[in-house]
Amino acid sequence: MSSETRLKITKAFLLILSVYLFLLSINLLGHSFKLFGKGFAESMIRMTSNPFAGLLIGVVSTSLIQSSSTTTSIVVGLVAGDALSLYNAIPIIMGANIGTTITNTLVSMGHVSNRIEFQRAFSASIVHDFFNILAVLVLFPIELRFHLLAKVAIRLESYFAGSGGMEVFNPLKVILDPVIQQIEILFTHVPFTHIVMMVVSLVLLFSALTMLIKTIRSLVLSKIEIVINKYLFRNDTLGFILGVFMTSIVQSSSVTTSLIIPLAGAGLVSIRQIFPYTLGSNIGTTVTAIMAALVTQNDIAVTVAFAHLCFNILGVMVFYPLRFIPIKLAEFIGRKASKSKRNLVLFVTIYISLHFIFLIFIFVH
Repeated sequence: MSSETRLKITKAFLLILSVYLFLLSINLLGHSFKLFGKGFAESMIRMTSNPFAGLLIGVVSTSLIQSSSTTTSIVVGLVAGDALSLYNAIPIIMGANIGTTITNTLVSMGHVSNRIEFQRAFSASIVHDFFNILAVLVLFPIELRFHLLAKVAIRLESYFAGSGGMEVFNPLKVILDPVIQQIEILFTHVPFTHIVMMVVSLVLLFSALTMLIKTIRSLVLSKIEIVINKYLFRNDTLGFILGVFMTSIVQSSSVTTSLIIPLAGAGLVSIRQIFPYTLGSNIGTTVTAIMAALVTQNDIAVTVAFAHLCFNILGVMVFYPLRFIPIKLAEFIGRKASKSKRNLVLFVTIYISLHFIFLIFIFVH
């Protein structure tokens, strides 16, 4: 075996290892978020009867547990148990879409040492935010006035009445969950277990991201770019289908969208190519809640799950033709944030402050 062949094998191994550690860190972060905030999130969701408060609760609770699938599954369970009505559940689901993208932003911070890479990665990470925020701004008032999502979801549910639950194989659970369980056992007797696990996952995330970026740079970037552009992101339809498929299988839009951020930072894929993929991931993330609802055999719970799907589909129908709006907004913020560390700190401070304001608003109401 020649030295060149050995080098290629080594680089391929490092690429696989770095991707595995990257995925492990994201899932570990999500797991620690859930352990830390799931009970609190559920308590918040239970106490809402105001649609505006429900929207903000959806944002904050999903920000805490970093999984819109988990939030919507909690909502489905509460609806099935008559603890929450259909009309109160829909605003929470809308807010859940906004709160799920913190992981993307954290991943983009791995490029902060390189201004150009950070601009690309940060813009790619927040285009998902802008799409979800704009979709809520348009559809939330319509839902309040006409209950459009509720009506369409009720009609859809009528076609699935009596359907049983079904399981979707999740390959990430098979390769990652045993490791996460061992890590959790390892930290069982450590004080503030969930916080320590969160810190460890963040350290692992940035370490894995650094290794992934270096490995990608060391490979022949032009060949990787050809594969990405020719097969994965050749057009919007392929990108959209890839987003739907990957998120349906992995059952986490945080994972599938975060995985693409390093490629954006390296310049291998543009924000314009990422946008349809993001839209697809939003559709794919509804699969978990739909399965959870079908398992409950509760008509209203199934209707809530379909309302989530309808919200995302309508959002795509509105903002795919107007895609220049979220893309331009994300590019503008990316440019501003990457100009200086002061700007970056300002944007992060505003982001964190908004969540505290949301929490105060929720508890006042």
